[in-house]
Amino acid sequence: MGTVHPRKRKDGTTSYQAQVFIRRSGKIVHREVRTFDRKQAASAWLEAREKELSTPAGLALAHHKDPVLSDIIDRYVDESLKVIRKTKAQVLRSIKSFDLAEMNASEVTSEDIVAFAKELTKTRSPQTAGNYLSHLAAIFAIARPAWGYKLNEQAMKDAVTVCKRLGLISKSRERDRRPSLEELDTLMSHYRDRETRTNSIPMSKIVPFAMFSTRRQEEIIRIKWSDLDERNSRVLVRDMKNPGEKVGNDVWCDLPPEALAVALSMPRVADEIFPYSVHAITAQFTRACKLLDIDDLHFHDLRHDGISRLFELGNSIPKTACVSGHKTWNSLKRYTHIREWGDKYKDWKWFGVAYARYSTEMPSGKTRVSTRAMPRKR
Repeated sequence: MGTVHPRKRKDGTTSYQAQVFIRRSGKIVHREVRTFDRKQAASAWLEAREKELSTPAGLALAHHKDPVLSDIIDRYVDESLKVIRKTKAQVLRSIKSFDLAEMNASEVTSEDIVAFAKELTKTRSPQTAGNYLSHLAAIFAIARPAWGYKLNEQAMKDAVTVCKRLGLISKSRERDRRPSLEELDTLMSHYRDRETRTNSIPMSKIVPFAMFSTRRQEEIIRIKWSDLDERNSRVLVRDMKNPGEKVGNDVWCDLPPEALAVALSMPRVADEIFPYSVHAITAQFTRACKLLDIDDLHFHDLRHDGISRLFELGNSIPKTACVSGHKTWNSLKRYTHIREWGDKYKDWKWFGVAYARYSTEMPSGKTRVSTRAMPRKR
């Protein structure tokens, strides 16, 4: 009815997992798992637990809603009507590989959660560890009121406080990196050269659009032609990132004239204006920066640059927020890194490439460029 298995932890030490199974008609009707540092302790617990479960009331008491944490995570994933995005799904799967996930709900204490955070930081940054606890906290918040499980939400809150004080977890670092005109010139030259020789992603359009629209990568690839309101120079950003809600958080955002001109220059060959994948765009950008020796520049830094530029042009906070989509100054100011007043992109030599409108296809399969879609003055 029970077994003890050794398990290698990520730090190289060995733990011992004691498992109790009860089968009825070939089906498992009860399972408990506990992890110990010593094999003797695991065996002793297993022997005592088997005796408890063999009593008439033992199984009934065991079924008093006290599953292991990994089972609660599975139920959360199965029953959530909200779409669980790739990153969160990966984090929850990873949590299930730690000893904490094999503890019964009623046994998880703040000390256990702090120990879990300490183990995380052996191989992960405090920012990543904080992300793990954030996703786990969502499960602690609903386990008792939704399903009656004995997960202690206060234990999670206490553990988060301790982890912050000890530096085990932290918020993501605020970046102030913005591309220089020289770096952009190098990038645009590289992309333009590639695009005239190969059938590659039009990064010479995606990069300017990201800067001037201030849109995130995943938002850019979701924009459809039907989401573009050319007359009012705005775009419907679907599933905009938001701490409380993302899926279904569709927001109309203003498009600066430069961004609108780039969008209108794209060929209408698909429902999406930029029918490419995040992976492909990231790969192209990262590879180019490495090849051109452009240090520590991320694609997301283009959004920082675009938002900062709007303030440098003298736009107010509300007007800038209408472009970026931010709801509070607290979140908007993280992206604001003013370097100078005025428009550093005035008479930018790459506008001609960014605005160039695709026309008919040449016999070679390459695209002929025709008239430019110049930005409207507002």
